[in-house]
Amino acid sequence: MKNIIAFAGSNSKESINKHLATYASSLVEDVNVTILDLNDYDLPLYGIDLENDKGIPDDAHKFLEILKGTDGIVLSLAEHNGTYATVFKNLFDWLTRIEGKMFFDKPMLLMATSPGGRGGETALEIAKGRFPFHDGNIIETFSLPFFGDNFKDGKIVNEDLDTQLKNSVKQYQKSL
Repeated sequence: MKNIIAFAGSNSKESINKHLATYASSLVEDVNVTILDLNDYDLPLYGIDLENDKGIPDDAHKFLEILKGTDGIVLSLAEHNGTYATVFKNLFDWLTRIEGKMFFDKPMLLMATSPGGRGGETALEIAKGRFPFHDGNIIETFSLPFFGDNFKDGKIVNEDLDTQLKNSVKQYQKSL
């Protein structure tokens, strides 16, 4: 059986992106899913002086090993000020200091959601342009606008959006 990881590019304890990643990963059939939380990885704000003085934190190595060991990635990016959240960018910076190609060509379902009407589209566009340089194998993308209206009780309640996500998950699953 294949193993996939799902996580949000957020450190919010009530992350709407974690809710979306958890739901989307539950739709992938015949896989073991591990839900990760970036709060479980203690990574100071990246800086070259810090790296030179103290080295790369153990938690960065642990996260990278998880990426290496998985068969697929479900990632939902939080969008802050038109880009992905600082906590994700910080993780990205640390991991790429270990190995520049941090996604290891693992099939990825890349998503975003937000309370607003664009559903994190700007962060998705940035990631779609950046991740392939780091061996990001983005199979499908999905954006969920108006999270508070469209997601309730652990699932997408808007039928059209739910169908879009389920179609994306089917394509993603074929790549595993």
